[in-house]
Amino acid sequence: MKFWKMNGAGNDFVIINNLVENIDMDRLPEIARILCERHMSIGADGFMAVGKPSEGVQADCRMLFFNNDGSIGEMCGNGARCISRYCLENGIGDGDMVTIETTAGIVTGKRINKQLYRIRLNDPSVIETEKELEVDGVTYNCSYVVLGDPGIPHIAVDYPAEAARICGAEHLKDADRAKLFELGRKLRFHPDLPKGANVNFYEMTGENELDEMTYERGVEDFTYACGTGTGSVVTALTLMDRVSGENVKVNVRGGELYVDVEEVDETGEGTAVHGLYLTGPTNIVCKGEVTDENLC
Repeated sequence: MKFWKMNGAGNDFVIINNLVENIDMDRLPEIARILCERHMSIGADGFMAVGKPSEGVQADCRMLFFNNDGSIGEMCGNGARCISRYCLENGIGDGDMVTIETTAGIVTGKRINKQLYRIRLNDPSVIETEKELEVDGVTYNCSYVVLGDPGIPHIAVDYPAEAARICGAEHLKDADRAKLFELGRKLRFHPDLPKGANVNFYEMTGENELDEMTYERGVEDFTYACGTGTGSVVTALTLMDRVSGENVKVNVRGGELYVDVEEVDETGEGTAVHGLYLTGPTNIVCKGEVTDENLC
């Protein structure tokens, strides 16, 4: 089985071309668990398989995304950028563009240069800019955003509020990681969130700029970056008039991501966001053949 190891702003993935490998779908969760386990195998935040689009779906390919625990994920923003590059460098797509079917809907990717890629994320299907969640007697004022349908649930937590007191530091980058992890895990499994959620702590650091750390479900830890989380946070902040929605810079552990919110509509059912774009780096770490004997 041939593979590529890639990362997008530090969010790393093992990728296979299932158009060639023809691996039974039932085996993919097990393969994901084994290959993504660090120290024991290749190691990654997630595993992706490129396949044929579903019948009747207009797309160049289908992206099946698995968290490193083997659970299927609806979509991954940094993963979609990596898949976009993988596809275009393997002859899938049209020129500098590729259209990808995901569990959460259609995603389009565009090559900006050799390493920089821009994707259109799934439009939010749920937006609640104000959502109160109580943990250990403390109420956190969050925003709740679901990208796609069925979508990827995210909450955005403004770090300098109550979280700063709990985590023992004024700024997010200096927060006690163990305490932030504990809080992130409790929010991720909060009973008021029907699917759980990815937890995105953020701190405004300037005009149109913020720091972000994401506790990702499935990985069950902080990752170097979370593309859908970054898009969700900027969506909420744009609707709250805290950022412009144009070329918003988000600093994550793995580098810099940029988000654009193209269109905001007020409808009878609430606020709708269309055209949510994420731009950031991709990196091909290695290419090779899987020989992991635990897959026998």
